[in-house]
Amino acid sequence: MSTDFSNSDIKRHIRRADFGRVSVFFGEKSGKYPDGNQVLIRGSETRAAFDTPLVSNYIGAEFDATELVVMGHVHEDHMAGLHRLPDASIYVHERDLPAARSWDGMIAAFGNAEYASETLLRFQREFFYVPRPDAQGYADGARWDLGQTGIRAFHLPGHTAGHTVLLVEPEGVAFTGDIDLTGFGPYYGDAGSSLADFRRSLARWPEIPAKVWVTSHHRGIYTDREHFLRDLAAYAAKLDEREQRLMALLREAPRTLEQLVDIRLLYPPGFEGLWVVNAETRTISQHLAELLADGRVEVSEDGVYRVG
Repeated sequence: MSTDFSNSDIKRHIRRADFGRVSVFFGEKSGKYPDGNQVLIRGSETRAAFDTPLVSNYIGAEFDATELVVMGHVHEDHMAGLHRLPDASIYVHERDLPAARSWDGMIAAFGNAEYASETLLRFQREFFYVPRPDAQGYADGARWDLGQTGIRAFHLPGHTAGHTVLLVEPEGVAFTGDIDLTGFGPYYGDAGSSLADFRRSLARWPEIPAKVWVTSHHRGIYTDREHFLRDLAAYAAKLDEREQRLMALLREAPRTLEQLVDIRLLYPPGFEGLWVVNAETRTISQHLAELLADGRVEVSEDGVYRVG
């Protein structure tokens, strides 16, 4: 499936920023979900892209010339332009590779099998979703030589098992993916997500020698390291804020996991969606596991949690 979105009236409204051989095309509202920000790299030998958000469908020839796509992670909103690139080489971190290669792999990574058919129809309609059985795997530290510029992979899991930050060298442009510094905070509600991995990943940022940081969503581009690190610290602080909220709820009254999910931790009370209960359940469960391990919370045989 391929649809032509590249008329000039649409293209004129796409903002872009250039850093040497790297260009960033901003999605709607600076890439706020369901859109994202598109990174393209013009190597002297190979033209590459990081992920393919919805905006990629409106860029035209500059995007369609892509020969190599390196995926920072696999989610529907990052695959929305792959249908335009049937002949491109696709690379995905080995831990996200099954999710890229098939729908069964994608839904297993989400952990929402009970909503698989509804979710597939939505992704096909809204994100032009097609799996890529030809996708190839890569590991932490992988490099791609594009000619006069290159890509290096830093595996920073948590959001997904394979979530990776991609650094363009020598330009020093880091694509941060869904470590996106939004006010929502980190998301680790999929079956393949990990709160513990997310904490470790956030702590690794100082070792990445970047000069420019490009987020998949919402924030866009940072060119000041101190500004980036301040926003990164605020983003990481959401983890402790969620933990403190859980503790406050348990101080009010002992509660089961189901009762905590009904109250909501990530989303506003009453917020609904196909994924919401599963995401809340996994997120809260991971925080409770940490609190149990620390002895700050205890659980009865009938599944009631209380402050320890």
